[in-house]
Amino acid sequence: MAYYLATTVNLPFDDALARTREALKGEGFGVITEIDIQETLKNKIGVDFRRYRILGACNPKLAYEALQLEDRVGTMLPCNVVVQEVAAGRTEVAAIDPVASMQAIENTRLHQAATTVRSKLERVIGSLG
Repeated sequence: MAYYLATTVNLPFDDALARTREALKGEGFGVITEIDIQETLKNKIGVDFRRYRILGACNPKLAYEALQLEDRVGTMLPCNVVVQEVAAGRTEVAAIDPVASMQAIENTRLHQAATTVRSKLERVIGSLG
């Protein structure tokens, strides 16, 4: 089972990043964390790296429901969404597959909730391609 959902779009990085944020918002997710990997690697270890952002996306209602079902599921929140430049004018957007990540937890109701989150993330990814 793949652990992520992804698409590659013919868009410059900044445009793909903006469209990803809007698509997430449309499915009820907010971006609560953002890590600029390119900047972090340059500042911390002096290496050059392609444009690469990790967005920590959270749908508060669904996160609350999951936390009610399994209090330690917070170790797997928020849902990470990666936006990375793969070539000039081409950007990949990938999101964690919450169903795959929740396989380690033996909780049927949590797996059902993860399926709901995956459907939303599939719509986000599908709307970009």
